[in-house]
Amino acid sequence: MPVVSRSNLTRAALGPLAAAALILILNSGAIPPYQAYSVGLAAVYTVLVLSVNLLAGWAGIWSIAHPAFFALGAYFAAYGSTHGWSLELVVLGATVCAAALGAFLGCAGARFSMLYVALLTLAFTMVSLEVMGQWTSVTGGDQGIPMEKLHSALGLGTMASAGTQAQYIAVGTAGIALAVAALARPSALRMRLVAAKSHPMAARSIGIAPEAQSALAFAVSAVFAALAGVLLALVVGFVSPDPFSLALAIALISACVLGGAGTLLGAVVGGAYLTWAPTVAESAGVAQPILQGAVLIVALLFLPGGVVPFLGRTARRLLPRSESPAPAPVEPSEEPAPNVPAPGPTAPELLRLDQVAVTFGGLAALEGASLSVRTGETLAVIGPNGAGKTTLLNVLSGLVGGGRVAGTAQYGGRALLKTRATARRRLGIGRTFQHAETFPELTVLENVLCTRRRASADNRARAAELLERVGLAHVADRYPAELPFGLHKRLDLARALAEEPELLVLDEPFGGLDATERTLLTRQIVAQQQRGTAVVIIDHVLDDLFAVAHRVVAFDFGRPIGEGEPGTILDDPRVRSSYLGEGGARGELPSRDGSLQTAVHLDGVDHAYGGVTALHGVDLTVPRGSVIGIVGANGAGKSTLGRILHGTLPPTRGRRSAAGDLRSALVPEGRALFKTLSVRENLEVAAYAAGIKGAALRARLTETAEWLPPRLRERMGVPAAGLSGGEQQILAVARALMARPDLLIVDEPALGLSPAMVDEVYARIGRLAHDGMTVVLLEQSLGRAASACHEVVVLHEGGIAVRGEPADPTFLADAERAYFDGQDDAPVATARG
Repeated sequence: MPVVSRSNLTRAALGPLAAAALILILNSGAIPPYQAYSVGLAAVYTVLVLSVNLLAGWAGIWSIAHPAFFALGAYFAAYGSTHGWSLELVVLGATVCAAALGAFLGCAGARFSMLYVALLTLAFTMVSLEVMGQWTSVTGGDQGIPMEKLHSALGLGTMASAGTQAQYIAVGTAGIALAVAALARPSALRMRLVAAKSHPMAARSIGIAPEAQSALAFAVSAVFAALAGVLLALVVGFVSPDPFSLALAIALISACVLGGAGTLLGAVVGGAYLTWAPTVAESAGVAQPILQGAVLIVALLFLPGGVVPFLGRTARRLLPRSESPAPAPVEPSEEPAPNVPAPGPTAPELLRLDQVAVTFGGLAALEGASLSVRTGETLAVIGPNGAGKTTLLNVLSGLVGGGRVAGTAQYGGRALLKTRATARRRLGIGRTFQHAETFPELTVLENVLCTRRRASADNRARAAELLERVGLAHVADRYPAELPFGLHKRLDLARALAEEPELLVLDEPFGGLDATERTLLTRQIVAQQQRGTAVVIIDHVLDDLFAVAHRVVAFDFGRPIGEGEPGTILDDPRVRSSYLGEGGARGELPSRDGSLQTAVHLDGVDHAYGGVTALHGVDLTVPRGSVIGIVGANGAGKSTLGRILHGTLPPTRGRRSAAGDLRSALVPEGRALFKTLSVRENLEVAAYAAGIKGAALRARLTETAEWLPPRLRERMGVPAAGLSGGEQQILAVARALMARPDLLIVDEPALGLSPAMVDEVYARIGRLAHDGMTVVLLEQSLGRAASACHEVVVLHEGGIAVRGEPADPTFLADAERAYFDGQDDAPVATARG
């Protein structure tokens, strides 16, 4: 049974109590009859706005279909009253029909973006209203249809229309509807709706199907709208097409925005607004659409969250409140984690992949992936950026998206690849994400509890116990945005552990954590090993990764290239080469003059994103006319350092100084081209951004085009999306050259390119260096940087581990050690088990 606390019952009781008080006031005659009619109409619109409000606030769906559901309920009631149908049959028939149509719209609309959902619901309303207008034998067409009395089959009496009794029924129903919504707020239904809205991929990983949640939300919302239509017929006593126009759909959205989407009191405010807006407009002498438009503009500009949230925030600021002290955090022990031996060769095999391949169009993200995991074993998957590691984890959790998967995968004797992503959670697969994709509108406890279909007392107790185990009990009632990064990642892990998975899939869990947090995470992984959980984990923090791994598989270019124990895997030449790259000839470098004037200097630079430290204590000088390589594994801080050198990202601490006449340009990782624009248009956009136009633009375009290879010069009108990866990289560099920079920073120029294209890209960057340009290359490949740079800086976990000139015969050996463990005099890792 769901847990209903005393506070929840109190909040739920407010609606019926307020309705009962209002009915007593109406019955006393204190409100004139014409105003009593408006009160009844406001109650009807409260139920209608509530149906749209909760659909938008909880499920994230803005619907234009609700005038059709509203009309369906009204016509159902009017037609039934003239044909001897009972009250129960009318309500049941209207709500069941509305629920079926709503579920259809929700399921169909889940495939599309918000724009297409709006168009779908708009089309549904237009068709529905047209059918109602033409079906004169049922609806009366433009003439309308009267509403007669409704008799109860259960002996509840006769419900008369267009009178005080109908007004009382409308007010009472509105109070009950608000109570139902209040009771649903702490339920698993609302949590799963919000989870599916907030992050569909993460929701699938815990067994929530966004399509099913959209269908359910739309069905429930349509039921409330149809019920409001039945109430409208009772209160007005006559049903015609006039109230159900498309203007009502717009007014409903305006009422939701004005009151506050997702709030119960917001529905009351919105219902009152819809009822009395025409009267206010008439009194003010302005057209109703003008008044509604003005109110909506004011609300969007000054009350973007709505009236109710604004008043709530104001009250919290003005009224003193006593807060009970929060429980102190109980951190897991920071003692060294025990060594859990690897399972023996007779341990049962939990997972086996054979020749698994994943392609996206013509791109092979994974190819020939074969591996196995035994029960209780921890398998680490390593490789450089773009090696296919995350794609492998997505295959295990069924989150490949538009990729085409081939091969076979067996999990516990079952065919895994044929199993839906939402069903894999029930099989015992838990998943974390690289960026801790939690649900921001749910509390920490709710983030864990939404993995269950019911928020029962037992499930809540289990969730609280899990939060205690991972050190999150003291923040159980807080929201993820209020947590530091380390606790945010810990919450992602807690959600993955919520149902005691047999296989735990971890995507870069150590990334961004400090030493203490990494130690705590290590203990959590070891605790799962002790429970017999199999773990598949990827990360670039190799020392922490190897500390928990029993076995390591290395990937590169989507294929496994090596396998071994943590202490020996990096001795494999193919594995080291995948990280460090192959060196080339150094005869291409231009000579540097002896002056070495400074282009950019960084002094004591730190940078953090929220609670994540990306750089710390960086002192770096980039001399003019030099080619400097910044090398490190993914997550070492290269891109952050590049943006600080460029000047677009101010450091959190420290100082960046640059020569006064320095012009810099940055080619970001992934190129960031405008794919739908042509080669020429991409270059022109860069020129416009630099303030170049007219004859200067044409001259600059001709000059830059000469730098391009002939095959690109001949295809200036081709969209950037039609170019190969290497051609796109060359275009990205050319776009940066349109501003004639003195300093060019290129982030991962070789990412995803074939060896031949890598050579061509580097050759063209080398030509720029020969022309006197200062170049900074942000690279994963130590060998490539060593062959193309005057000086190489190795980053490790945000700090400079070692720097030097590749011409120094001892430098590369030191750089290799620093690349993996940040030191030049320590072993890379020790074996486990």
